[in-house]
Amino acid sequence: MTTETLSTTAPPAPYPAQLSARLDPGLSRWLWLVKWLLALPHLVVLAFLWVGFVLVGVVAFFAILITGRYPRPLFDFTVGVLRWDWRVSYYAFATLGTDRYPPFTLADVPDYPARWDVTYPENLSRGLVLVKWWLLALPHLLLLGITGGIRTLIALLTFFAGVSLLFTGHYPGGIWDLVVGLNRWALRVSAYVALLTDEYPPFRLDQGGSEPTAQL
Repeated sequence: MTTETLSTTAPPAPYPAQLSARLDPGLSRWLWLVKWLLALPHLVVLAFLWVGFVLVGVVAFFAILITGRYPRPLFDFTVGVLRWDWRVSYYAFATLGTDRYPPFTLADVPDYPARWDVTYPENLSRGLVLVKWWLLALPHLLLLGITGGIRTLIALLTFFAGVSLLFTGHYPGGIWDLVVGLNRWALRVSAYVALLTDEYPPFRLDQGGSEPTAQL
């Protein structure tokens, strides 16, 4: 019988929806004031993409209900729309972490400062698809949407970061870590609600640019 005990807790296993980000050095003091305007072409494209997102979600719902699988082309499109939205948000609204203009693509761009991806599930529960996107996700949705809690906090923190850039030329690292963590939480919930995974989003704030990794 061994007397060895574990004195430390291993980091949590990574969630299937993976968000990573990098805070670019030398951010412009003033560019954040007009990024919303510069991002308008993306917003126009995203308006159409979100319509497709909803339609694809309906098709995927029935596909999962009947076959237990999310058709891969539809999965890639859904992930791509959320990825595109995250890049634009990171640039213009929900972080201001880069001055590099977002690319017009659904695909992953490895060298862009904001990235997001979801591990493709080979099988999904036919029963969960009926309840996870509205009932099981409700506690998260209350935090993210109905109360406006996390979304409002992200907006306020991003504004404070912009003001700091304007007057000091410095983006506070603590604010960036927190804002990225809050966006990570929101996108995990988005992946669950969009039926991209059966794994329930954790009520956990993982701050910073990298996902937590489990140690064996």
